[in-house]
Amino acid sequence: MNKLSNIARASLLVVAIPLLHGCAEPGKSKDEVAGNVAIVNGKAVPKTRVDVLLQQATRGGQPKTPELEAQVKDEVVLREMFMQEAEKRGLARSPDYKAQMELARQSILIRELFNDFNKNNPVTDAEIKAEYDKFKAQAGGAEYHARHILVEKEDEAKDLIKALKAGAKFDELAKKHSKDQGSGANGGDLDWAAPDSYVPEFAKALSALKKGELTETPVKTQYGYHIIKLEDTREAQFPSLEEVKPRIQQGLVQQKLTKYRDDIKSKAKTDYKFTSG
Repeated sequence: MNKLSNIARASLLVVAIPLLHGCAEPGKSKDEVAGNVAIVNGKAVPKTRVDVLLQQATRGGQPKTPELEAQVKDEVVLREMFMQEAEKRGLARSPDYKAQMELARQSILIRELFNDFNKNNPVTDAEIKAEYDKFKAQAGGAEYHARHILVEKEDEAKDLIKALKAGAKFDELAKKHSKDQGSGANGGDLDWAAPDSYVPEFAKALSALKKGELTETPVKTQYGYHIIKLEDTREAQFPSLEEVKPRIQQGLVQQKLTKYRDDIKSKAKTDYKFTSG
């Protein structure tokens, strides 16, 4: 804030010379040259308010256009008019106003605290790469492309296995008999997945199969009885670093910020007992 104030003071010194001669810059009013947007009831409305609101708008994704700047100027001048009226009515002296102002002051200052931390503790490319490598190692191994038919009774599952061994088509039986409606409609296709994405009994039976094999006996799980067929296996697929970099960066920023908040909390001396954490 001091830096901005110094810049503002320097700007005023630069424009002081033409003002002494009663001259304004071409296309600008004396108020604008002096660093003000307007004068409302004898009180100057500084252009810095316009700059702050424009910064907030563009930070939120709006393009900076002459139309937007004009709208912001209108808003700033209207706010001054309304604020003067509120002060005239004595509202600035009310306890409710003072309490809300204190909360607003705290919110802004806390936001600046965390913004300052983020600026001075940026996530590095090395940190992103290390996190990516950690995720990749955890996701390593094989993926399985499987199909299954899920039924309620074991005898029904056994009959379907006999039918499959006799030449019946797996996808047709899945569409007709599987109570797993999602995969059943696709012929029992479960797409590619790691074994640990399934319940333990299913994963164990699937991992024991070779490409093209079918479970010899029904596999019981909490959902019922499964007939499982392994279509194929492959090394686990993982997105490139560039694909997931923004998500990893966002996560690391949050991790650092959470640790910073926890550090402040742990160092503070208070008799207050938090309900959690």
